[in-house]
Amino acid sequence: MFETIQREEIQRRLESGEAMTLVEALPARYYQDRHLPGAINIPHDEIEERAAERLPDKSAFIVVYCASTGCRNSAIAADTLDRLGYRNVHEYVEGKEDWEGAGLPFETGTEAARNAA
Repeated sequence: MFETIQREEIQRRLESGEAMTLVEALPARYYQDRHLPGAINIPHDEIEERAAERLPDKSAFIVVYCASTGCRNSAIAADTLDRLGYRNVHEYVEGKEDWEGAGLPFETGTEAARNAA
């Protein structure tokens, strides 16, 4: 079973450099528009086929998120990861809407572009 996580804990982990993998569970176009700092993109309907490659450590601290409390993508992704044997999955239920409401920064573009810089 996965747990929920709040924005403050995500911020604390980002600021302290604690190990955490942020996963945006929305389609790529939304990720490219803006995403949480350092996040990777695995749309909720691709988790099962891409998790082993993108998330090789099943004990890693993983946070999945999507647009807002009304968006179910992150819950679907977290459920799938849990079913696949990932043991440290957290859902940021409030997602991007909450992050933006707190005035926190986003990144834009693709992972490939970020990694090439």
